[in-house]
Amino acid sequence: MIIQDVINHLETFAPLNYAEDFDNVGLLVGDKNETLTGILVTLDTLETVVDEAIENNCNLIVSFHPIVFKGLKKITGKTYVERVVLKAIKHNIAIYAIHTALDNHIQGVNAMICKQLNLVNTSILIPQNNTIKKLTTYVPRSEASKLREALFAAGAGQIGNYSDCSFNIEGTGTFNPNQNANPSIGKIGEIHTEAETLIAVTFPKHLEGKILKALFTTHSYEEVAYEVTTLENKNQHIGIGMLGELVDELSEIEFLAYLKTKMNTACVRHSALLGKPIKKIAVLGGSGSFAIPNAKHAGVDAFITADLKYHDFFTAENELILADIGHFESEQFTKNGLVAHLTKKITNFAIVLSKTDTNPVKYF
Repeated sequence: MIIQDVINHLETFAPLNYAEDFDNVGLLVGDKNETLTGILVTLDTLETVVDEAIENNCNLIVSFHPIVFKGLKKITGKTYVERVVLKAIKHNIAIYAIHTALDNHIQGVNAMICKQLNLVNTSILIPQNNTIKKLTTYVPRSEASKLREALFAAGAGQIGNYSDCSFNIEGTGTFNPNQNANPSIGKIGEIHTEAETLIAVTFPKHLEGKILKALFTTHSYEEVAYEVTTLENKNQHIGIGMLGELVDELSEIEFLAYLKTKMNTACVRHSALLGKPIKKIAVLGGSGSFAIPNAKHAGVDAFITADLKYHDFFTAENELILADIGHFESEQFTKNGLVAHLTKKITNFAIVLSKTDTNPVKYF
């Protein structure tokens, strides 16, 4: 197995197409074609983490946060970032960062917070836009079935909340939701002419390359007539932050104590108490002040996040409780989730959970 094989597993789970535009994700240091010796999973990549990888004979570090975030003009060892990169290169260790690709995954960072808090009825807080695409093409009627099968095999029809859902554009199709199947939307429709069939399928944007490859390799025309469009539908399975509910409502004091214990944090900074019970909650790991309006709009009783500034607390405006549990604390269980996922996919290589405490914030 080579490092690229691990990357394939990670990007099938959390495609980098859904990372935020400002982010720096993917393979940051190293050669993807190196033979794998072991994987170390961490929240942050520091020099001590590289040392830990060396000790455990791991030549791939899978990190949540990217060690290289801004451009490096020099690599002389002057800063901690440069020293990490130099040490990793010296010891032939690759560094891969997943960051907001995992933030925006329905089973990612925020789902892990919800799991830690035992929240139920969870859903995405801010669904991501422009993630669903549609392919429209014409094919000889005799080839329609073969092309449909190739497109579905490439991943078309794996978006949404329904299974076995098909429509004829002329309105004579069928709708057969299967409650026990994996969520999907299948064929949007077909129009038949004497010689051709129009086929239209939806697909998640990260599969566009595979979908088009299936189209070109299966279609018999030398020049294929097709159109790919981006749909305005919001994808309820991709996006940042999550909503959920406590099984039993708690008083505000009970809730803050519960939060402190469950999230293993030394303190919780919060806005003014309102004398109301806490039931519905929004969570967003890391810096989440931008999502306060979304939490309000969702009608939550409390919003759990990190890195709130002084004036952010005023924006609660007696509508909800804002709870800042700390950046590291909000994301600390992420590496455990990554180890669990990789362990299921890769059974013949060591996958090591980093024991290094990378939290730069200390409490007195």
